[in-house]
Amino acid sequence: MRYLLGLDVSTTGSKALLIDERGAVCASHTTPHPSHQPRPLWSEQDPADWWSGIVQSIRAALAEIDDPGAIQAIGLTGQMHGLVCLDAEGNVLRPAILWNDQRTQAECDEITETIGARRLIELTGNRALTGFTAPKILWVRKHEPDVYAKIAHILLPKDFIRFKLTGEYATDLAGAAGTLLLNVARREWSSEVVDALGIPAEWLPPVHEGPQVTGVVSAAAAEETGLRAGTPVVGGGGDQAAQATGVGAVEPGIVALTVGTSGVVFAPLASYAYEPDGRLHAFCHAVPGHWHFMGVMLSAAGSLQWYRDTLCPGEEFGPLTEEAADVPPGAEGLTFLPYLTGERTPHPDPLARGAFVGLTSRHTRKHMTRAVLEGVAFGLRDSFELIKQSDAGRYVREIRVSGGGARSAVWRQIFADVFGVPLVVVKALEGAAYGAALLAGVGGGVWPDVPTAARQTVELGERVEPGANAGAYEAAYQLYRDLYPLLKPVFERQAEI
Repeated sequence: MRYLLGLDVSTTGSKALLIDERGAVCASHTTPHPSHQPRPLWSEQDPADWWSGIVQSIRAALAEIDDPGAIQAIGLTGQMHGLVCLDAEGNVLRPAILWNDQRTQAECDEITETIGARRLIELTGNRALTGFTAPKILWVRKHEPDVYAKIAHILLPKDFIRFKLTGEYATDLAGAAGTLLLNVARREWSSEVVDALGIPAEWLPPVHEGPQVTGVVSAAAAEETGLRAGTPVVGGGGDQAAQATGVGAVEPGIVALTVGTSGVVFAPLASYAYEPDGRLHAFCHAVPGHWHFMGVMLSAAGSLQWYRDTLCPGEEFGPLTEEAADVPPGAEGLTFLPYLTGERTPHPDPLARGAFVGLTSRHTRKHMTRAVLEGVAFGLRDSFELIKQSDAGRYVREIRVSGGGARSAVWRQIFADVFGVPLVVVKALEGAAYGAALLAGVGGGVWPDVPTAARQTVELGERVEPGANAGAYEAAYQLYRDLYPLLKPVFERQAEI
């Protein structure tokens, strides 16, 4: 039996997932790692924690199989947009600045002014947003010149793990598309953007397609992890492209809805396109020669996690969401805005804030829970509406839902009702690591291409049809949409205070 290993450096933990050549999960282990918020708007992690965590997870996963040498290939995935700065010897120069860090609005404004808003979207498929990598580089140049002067290499989080495994500096196209430095249509670094921003091109690693082999496990890494030296390591993909691969959203018409800490609506494209106002991300897919649109909510299941931890500590998520089934659609006039860490789609606003609107003495905990579930669904529908207006919207025939939030039957039905389309639950909830393992399988010769790998391995479960409540959500959704423009000036005043 041949095995494939998917490694995922997420925001919360370092995961190792082993599957066999039929796609069955054989072992999975996640080692948590901490995050740090040393100042308001900041979010950082120590790359050393990723590596120690991934080593621990790999060894735990390998202990579940008889022959670690039977691993055919390794695929990588992880959180996108993070900045890892290395010197010429490969030493980490400062903590990694993460995707959910919001300190760089001034640098985003500088990028937009330097390149021009329209030209930036034409080249990179995206607006300049605080989560992306390029503004982080400019922030380090402006605020930490001593660090900036020592930089020789810039990597994304999963590519730091690649470097530790293989000694190679490399990245994948799906991850590179989230840096704001890639010419997404041409699938290469944009010399126009890099030169305009004054970033040395030699800092950027070579780019590769998702299943392409980028190096092999070194003798030193083999000794540390228990892997076989010489095992191929493929490009992999940013977490959302790998997640979409793992649920089979690898061709137009199959849309992926991921309800994790953040929320994502992911639509594969038949050919490259970009949303003219940059309200949707246009990125390279992990599938060679393909692209996708993506809308992102920064706090999806993260909103429910905050709500539970803050207002219902110790409560299990299952009973908490089940009690919301007793509340009618619209939560009797209570609306929740899920902007707990700012927002990205369709409102790229780091100052946006969460809110309960319409609270009365009649509302109970059940109403508040229902409002949180509905607010997240409304926010993700914002992204889906933009996709429906694009060329990709003409192809939509199925939405596949995954992520921790997909475990709740109540929440699944709310999503189907709010979106007004059927949802298909993906049985395996291993997420991006599973997609990374499939990409490894293609690179290792187990499957001829990514669509074949997905068709032969991805198992589909329950189909959730829109129910009797679907029509009742239209008025509540329109009210939700009206609230952000009304509250935006309030959010700005609160930030000043």
